[in-house]
Amino acid sequence: MTLLAVTAAFDAEAAGNATAGRQKALQCQTCHGLDGLSKIPDAPNIAGSPEPYLTKALNDYRKGVRKNDMMSIVVQQLSEIDVADLAAYYAAIEVTAKPPR
Repeated sequence: MTLLAVTAAFDAEAAGNATAGRQKALQCQTCHGLDGLSKIPDAPNIAGSPEPYLTKALNDYRKGVRKNDMMSIVVQQLSEIDVADLAAYYAAIEVTAKPPR
């Protein structure tokens, strides 16, 4: 039961604000688009990606664990709250797919 309480507290603390993240995503739109769909060949689509994955990826760029010339520069100005908000925003984008005909 204690583990459940700790997990719930961590999730509540780690969860970002998608509304705030949308405003912060304006700086990401050149590569990833405001819709999370890549605008350049070297940038991945991130719309609908799991929030924990996006948070980890951004933090890994901040720590230098992951490297990319553009991302390594952009993430340095992000706070922990910015990271959480951006992850929440991009994770909240609903993605639909159609199988080929």
